[in-house]
Amino acid sequence: MSAPWITYRPELKVLDCTIRDGGLVNDHHFDDGFVRAVYEACVEAGIDYMEIGYKNSSKLFPRGQFGPWKHCDEQDIRRIVGDNPTSLKLAVMCDAEKSDWATEVLPKDQSVLDMIRVAFYAHQVSEAIDMIADATEKGYEVTANLMAVSTNTEKEVDQVLEVVADSPIEVMVVVDSFGAMYAEQIEILVKKYLEYVKPKGKEVGMHAHNNQQLGFANTIEAIIHGANRVDASMAGLGRGAGNCPMELLIGFLRNPKFHIRPIYKVLQDPLLPLSRQVEWGPHVQYNITGQLNEHPRSAIAARGGDQRDEYLAFYDKLTSDV
Repeated sequence: MSAPWITYRPELKVLDCTIRDGGLVNDHHFDDGFVRAVYEACVEAGIDYMEIGYKNSSKLFPRGQFGPWKHCDEQDIRRIVGDNPTSLKLAVMCDAEKSDWATEVLPKDQSVLDMIRVAFYAHQVSEAIDMIADATEKGYEVTANLMAVSTNTEKEVDQVLEVVADSPIEVMVVVDSFGAMYAEQIEILVKKYLEYVKPKGKEVGMHAHNNQQLGFANTIEAIIHGANRVDASMAGLGRGAGNCPMELLIGFLRNPKFHIRPIYKVLQDPLLPLSRQVEWGPHVQYNITGQLNEHPRSAIAARGGDQRDEYLAFYDKLTSDV
């Protein structure tokens, strides 16, 4: 390459997960104005996909207790986007064992959605394969998101990739659920995923969490090693420490199809007020759970309690249990 610092790669596509992942900070109780502002920003910024929420079970996540973006009923989505007369594609996430996917995911010709993102742990791969087949038969683009891959052995990852690579997915996503991974691990996993899925004509994606303030850096690392689908959220909004910030990613990509000004507008208007009501970002407790490769639920509980600034007590509790 004559100019290796130029990051323009036309085949690279960006997915915004602000509403889906960000909804984990407030049980998906976003009002319509907030969701519409993110949608319009994605359209104006030239983002490729917007993940508008989950398609998860109302039996497990009761309506009322959780907002509409936990279930993404068709009428709720259309209230925001109409028939979505734009180039932006819409996605939802279905969790294995948490989604009534067989009945709740409508055929594509009855839905404004374009993509189903199947999220699963390694031990749930059998159901994931069924979910992928169902969504494909219904006419959707489909991704496979193996969660918490940092907790799996290499053999387990290979076993999952072997079966998922033969399924009709478009994308296999590296998911750093705990924000625990470093550049070296990202490189290993992206190359491993590509080894399995690229010969089948499929892409590799990256979904990074920011527990160790590496969400953006790890996303760049994934891109360097061949990931052509990457996730980010406005202001990094997401569960606990949050995600790769969209404003940093778009600034880095230097792709003329993307426009950063609408992102700064949505950061200023709905997201800045939200930041005064709910908390996200790489606070110390999230740093600790990331370093220990643990689910951030204990950090979320600590940040929500009356000992939110007791870093030593939190560290001692987690390390004494090891």
